[in-house]
Amino acid sequence: MITLPKLETEQHLAGENVNNIVVRKDFKRYFDSCSVEGSIALYDYTNQKWIVSDTIGIHYATLPASSFKIINLLIALETKTISDENEVVNWVRTTDTVKYGYRPEIYHDMTVKEAFKISAGWVFVELAKKIGRENYKQYLNKSNYGNVNLSQEDTDFWNFGKFAISPKNQVEFIKNLYEENLPFSKRNIEIVKKVMITEQNEDYTLRAKTGWTRDNNINTGWWVGYIETQKGTYIFATRLLQDRKFKRDDFGTCRMEITKKIFKDLGIIKGG
Repeated sequence: MITLPKLETEQHLAGENVNNIVVRKDFKRYFDSCSVEGSIALYDYTNQKWIVSDTIGIHYATLPASSFKIINLLIALETKTISDENEVVNWVRTTDTVKYGYRPEIYHDMTVKEAFKISAGWVFVELAKKIGRENYKQYLNKSNYGNVNLSQEDTDFWNFGKFAISPKNQVEFIKNLYEENLPFSKRNIEIVKKVMITEQNEDYTLRAKTGWTRDNNINTGWWVGYIETQKGTYIFATRLLQDRKFKRDDFGTCRMEITKKIFKDLGIIKGG
């Protein structure tokens, strides 16, 4: 069991019009079904309304894990560390399988686009070495992304250490991405939006990124992005927390399954 800080509801809703916030405590049943603590923050862009699972967890900041690849790709493009999403990064021939697990299917030269899609962490570690901490600090501050605590010595501060972002902050960032209201060129934002496409059919286009870190023996899982339908655009951040003593094999799939059940509940996508 993971205990979130006891924070006052009023403190966290300060600055928000309470008429534009809907708290759906019944969403907890979806997280319970996966044996996780969890939160979802969802912003109905068309109606300018927040729909949240709670008023505590959505403000609790944790490591972003691979959901950080969204802004990481933007920074890599903006700093000209890479020219575009099709640039190939050469396999470094070694990786820490204790930290990252054994994934032989990603141990080869690949494009940055492919690395984003299959979450090949080593590619973004190599890019991060070239980008440098000062560039990260600059763009994270300008983008109002997370707590900008980059004290972690290892290169991938988004997977380990004290860098953190809340589900609500994730949604605010994705909203700015959607509006192209970030310190990145229109070209680079359009590239990232294209790379983020996860599903596309006659009913909707879904752009998203997963994330999963096991730091401090806690499974922290994310699914972050936005979905465009005929009804409107919905920006979301779903985060799951699970003590690894109670880990389940479906933790990874639960991130998407919970989110889609909530989409169906809200009539964003068709049930079935």
